[in-house]
Amino acid sequence: MKKVFIYFFAFLFLCFILPALLTKAEVSTSSGANEVVEENKEITSEEYIYNQYGTIRLLHTDTNTVEEVALDEYLCNVVSAEMPVDFEKEALKAQAIVARTYTIYKINNKKHDNADICDNSNCCQAWISKEDRLARWDGDKEEKWNKIEECVNETKGKIITYNNQPINAFFHSNSGGKTELPVDVWGGGSNMPYLQVVETLGEDGYAQYNSEVELTNEEILEKLKEKYRDIQIDFDNEEDIKVLEYTSSGRVKTIKFGNHEISGTEARSILGLRSTNFEIIKEEGKIKFIVKGYGHGVGMSQTGADSMAKNGSTAEEIIHHFYIGVEIKDVNSL
Repeated sequence: MKKVFIYFFAFLFLCFILPALLTKAEVSTSSGANEVVEENKEITSEEYIYNQYGTIRLLHTDTNTVEEVALDEYLCNVVSAEMPVDFEKEALKAQAIVARTYTIYKINNKKHDNADICDNSNCCQAWISKEDRLARWDGDKEEKWNKIEECVNETKGKIITYNNQPINAFFHSNSGGKTELPVDVWGGGSNMPYLQVVETLGEDGYAQYNSEVELTNEEILEKLKEKYRDIQIDFDNEEDIKVLEYTSSGRVKTIKFGNHEISGTEARSILGLRSTNFEIIKEEGKIKFIVKGYGHGVGMSQTGADSMAKNGSTAEEIIHHFYIGVEIKDVNSL
C-alpha cells in the first residue's frame, strides 16, 4: 500500500509539479534576458561625444568674463538669438549646423587671446542666455525652447566642410533675393570658393526684405563729415551723389558723395542702411534710400532658409544651396 502512494506522488511530481517549476525558471530566465537587452539598448543610445570641441571658452563682452560651456548648450543660446523660433524646423536645423561650423572655424582661427568666441554679433555671432530668451518670448516659452534644443540635438556633430576643413560659415538675415561675394563686402574671399552669388526665391514675403531711410541733405552731410571732414556736396548737381559701380549681385560697390568716392559697405554703415542693395531717390531738400535685404548678404540667408524649408527643403538641401561644393560631415571624422 505504501508503495502505491509513493508511485502516485511520483506520478503527480513528474506530470504536474516538475513542468510547472521548469516553466517558472524559463520565464525568469527570459525576463533576465529582456533586462539585458534593455540595458544594452540604453548603452547604444548614449549622448554624442565630441572627440574635440565639446567645450568652448565663451567671452561675455559686457562683463569681459570667460565662461566654459558645452558646445551644443552654447549653440542653443546662439540659435535662439540668431533665428526666430517660429521659423520652420529645417531652417532652424540648418542654422544650428551653420552656427556649429562657424564656432569651430573661429576656434581654429582665433580672434580673442583668452577665448574661442565672443557673444557679440558684430564680432562673432549673437548669443542670449536662456533666462533672457524666455523672458522675451510670448506664448508657450518652454515649448519654444524645446524646439530650439531639438534642432541642435538632432544635428549633433554635424558641420559643413570644404576640402575636409570647416568652412567660414557666414550667414545673414535677408539677401534681397540674391547673395553676395565676400570680396565685395570685405575685400577678401579668394580662399572661400564655397561663398558664391546664389538666388533665393520667397524672401520678399518677409519684413526684412524692404526698408527705407529718409535723410535731409544736412543730415547726410553731417554723417559723412564724421569720417570725411573735408567733404563737400552740391546737392543741386546730379553728378555729386551717384552710384559709380555695382557688384555682381547688383549691390552698390562704389558711390560718389561730392568730392569723395566710398564703398557701398561704408555708405551702408555711415547712413544706417540695412544692406548695400539700395537705390537713391532725390527729393526737395532730402534723399530717400530704398533698401532691399538685411545684412552683408554673404552665405546663408536666414529668411531664404525658412522660405526653402516652407517649400519642403531639408536642412542639408538648404546648406548645399547657399554654400557651393561643400560636404556635411561628422566633426569626429575629421
